[in-house]
Amino acid sequence: MEGAFYTGEYRNIFKELGFSEAEIERKLEEAYQTIFYGSEEERFYHEFGEDMAYIEDTGNHDVRTEGMSYGMMMCVQRNWKKEFDCLWKFAKTFMWMEDGVNSGYFAWSVQTDGTKNSYGPAPDGEEYFAMALFFASNRWGDGEGIYHYSREARAILHECVHKGENGTAGFPMWEPSNKLIKFVPNCDFTDPSYHLPHFYELFALWANEGDRKFWKEAAKASREYLKKACHPITGLAPEYSFYNGAPYTHDNRHRYYSDSYRVPANLGLDYAWFAADPWECQCAEKIQRFFCDTVKGRIDMVYELDGTIIEEKALHPVAIIATNAQASLASSKHQTLSKYQKECVELFWNTPLRKGNRRYYDNCLYLFALLSLSGNYRIYR
Repeated sequence: MEGAFYTGEYRNIFKELGFSEAEIERKLEEAYQTIFYGSEEERFYHEFGEDMAYIEDTGNHDVRTEGMSYGMMMCVQRNWKKEFDCLWKFAKTFMWMEDGVNSGYFAWSVQTDGTKNSYGPAPDGEEYFAMALFFASNRWGDGEGIYHYSREARAILHECVHKGENGTAGFPMWEPSNKLIKFVPNCDFTDPSYHLPHFYELFALWANEGDRKFWKEAAKASREYLKKACHPITGLAPEYSFYNGAPYTHDNRHRYYSDSYRVPANLGLDYAWFAADPWECQCAEKIQRFFCDTVKGRIDMVYELDGTIIEEKALHPVAIIATNAQASLASSKHQTLSKYQKECVELFWNTPLRKGNRRYYDNCLYLFALLSLSGNYRIYR
């Protein structure tokens, strides 16, 4: 097996393309410093009181479990324990729900003062919280109270799987009949970009013992599902889909749009860690070929899954560039990088962090791509 989980070796694709270690580290450090400690016009990490902090969605001026859990993952990957703990305390203090039908889950959106905008959860936040917490436990050790990271992670995953059992209130975040993650707990469709089999493989090692078989099966189910959701020619995935992979047609969610961009990034990271399915390499190549050849020069648009260009500008063009580059990890480390992989990575390297109101989502995916392509998005165990 050539995945980093088995070998302990992480590809540095930037280095393979000739960039020096000093250049790569400088670019990574500058991105972290800009996002966390840059000017008011650049950063979106904000300290809150003496020992809390939040990640602001600068486009919507709120705080989301997506961004909070992303921020925690960024911090544990960089060994920033102080910032990690500040984000986690804010999430646990203001976003976690102690009672009601969604008790044990996190409110997906709150205001920057912690006031809840919603009492509903979004499963992508929970899965990233759990993974970041497990990595924190393995990297730094468990502390007391909410800083007993592994216990907190196991509690989150228990709710995700068992909510609503035995007549209790609420709904699980994974559909029990097929082990696929839901878009939200009380629905019957999914979001392709939520599917993180590389996380589920690790949950199968560290979750409560009785749930480990479930997570192993969930990893397999998600990999099979993605084959149905991604277009056979372009490789593009819809924003939302039904469990059989058919695009969810309401509210234009059948298109290749904002959520969808995370799919090629996830394919790259899953293959880099586990190399479990060569299909991921094939799909990543289709996506890169589509952007490099089919729509070359127009990679900032909205698309139908078959590649038809919709005359509408993408809301997050930098995210497209970043995740196309990260897809290059879905390739054998024994082979020379293809022209598409080189083109996507070089374009990303030469693209700066986004500025302005919409910078949050683009720059989160930008930083994850930097970590991944430099061999610094790692499994801590």
